[in-house]
Amino acid sequence: MVAVVGVAYVGGVVTGVVGEDDAPAGDPGVIDEAADRIVDKAARPVDRDALERAAVEGMLRALGDRWSAYYGRSEFSSFQEALEGRYSGVGLWLRGVSGSSRSGGSIEVGSVQPGSPAERAGMRPGDVLVAIDRTDVSRADVPAVADLLRGPASSTVRVTYRRGSSTATAALARATFTTQDVTVERLSGGVSRVAVTAFTRGVGRDVSRALETTADGGATAGVVLDLRDNPGGLLDEAVAVASVFLDGGPVVSYERRGKPAQTLDAYAGGDLSTPLVVLVNPSTASAAEVVAAALQDRNRAVVVGTRTYGKGSVQEPSTLSDGSALELTVGRYLTPAGRSLDDVGVEPDVVVPPGEAPEVAEERAIDVLTGLVAALDGTGHG
Repeated sequence: MVAVVGVAYVGGVVTGVVGEDDAPAGDPGVIDEAADRIVDKAARPVDRDALERAAVEGMLRALGDRWSAYYGRSEFSSFQEALEGRYSGVGLWLRGVSGSSRSGGSIEVGSVQPGSPAERAGMRPGDVLVAIDRTDVSRADVPAVADLLRGPASSTVRVTYRRGSSTATAALARATFTTQDVTVERLSGGVSRVAVTAFTRGVGRDVSRALETTADGGATAGVVLDLRDNPGGLLDEAVAVASVFLDGGPVVSYERRGKPAQTLDAYAGGDLSTPLVVLVNPSTASAAEVVAAALQDRNRAVVVGTRTYGKGSVQEPSTLSDGSALELTVGRYLTPAGRSLDDVGVEPDVVVPPGEAPEVAEERAIDVLTGLVAALDGTGHG
C-alpha cells in the first residue's frame, strides 16, 4: 500500500523499499526514441515528464494488476511519510475498486482517519471518489488522486464522492497531523478494546504497550482487537501485532517469483492466555487480514464480524533513478493453514450480517469475549 501528502493510502501489504541498484539496467530503447519524436514533431506541445509517466503507467496496465502503481518523486516521499504514521492531508486511505483503477475502474475510500477533516465531514469507507476540485477522477489511479488531495495545511479542497445512488461534495480543510493508529478503551469487567486503524511504523510496539498500561494493577480479563476499516500497511508491523498474542510459530508465508516460499514467524513470548476476539468488517484488508487469519488459524482468537475485503497480495516499492518509484505486486500470501485470502477474505467464526450498525458488531464481540472469560474462570484458570 500507501501514500501522498494530500492523503494517506495503504492499498496492501507492503514489504521494504528496494533501491534503484536492484532494478535491471538497460540502454535507451524504443520508448525513449518514441518520446523524442513526439516532443520534437507532434503538432501539440507535450511535456517530456508527462510522456514518461504515461509510458510507465501504460506498462503497468499491461500487467493487469490493479495494485501495482507508479509514484512521482514527491508522491513517493509522501508515501513513505504515511507509512511512518505522519502526513498532511484530509485523512483518507484509498484503494482501487475491483475492475482496476487503471482500466476504467474507480477509487474508493478504504478507511477514514479518526478525527480527520474527512471524518468530520461525514465521509465513510466505501465512498467512491468522483472529482477533486474540478478534476474528474472517475478513471484516475490512486497516486494521481492522492496527489490532487495533498496541499498546504489549512488550504481547502473540494471532494465530490458517490455513496450508493447519491452524490455529495465536501469542502475539506487540509491538516498536518501525526496519526494515532492504536487506541485503547477500557470496558467494564476488565475488558479492553484495542482499535488499530492502520499498520504504520511502530503499531506493533504500541499495541504491546497499550495492553501493558490497561492492567490497572491487575490482569486484563480479555481483549477485543478491533481491525474494522483497517486498510493494511506494513507486513512487519502485522507480524509484530500478531506476536503480541502468539508465542512463536507462523503468521504468514508468501512466494516471490522464482524463489522458495518465505514464512514469517511470530516473536517468542507473546500472551497466550488472555481471551481474545478479533473484530472485522468488509473494509478490513490486506495486513489486517493477515493478522485476523493468523490468529484464527492458530486457534488464538475468535473472529467476529463480516467477511473481510479479500486482498491477498504483497507489494514492494522500488525506487527509480529520479526518486520516483514503482510499487509492484511481488507475491501472494498464505495463512498458517495454507489458505489464500485473495478475493476470498476472512470468514468470521461469528458472523454479523452485513448492514448491521457498528454497535451491533461491538456488542456481539463483547458477548463472545464475556463467554470466553467465563469459560476460563470455570476451569479455574486466570
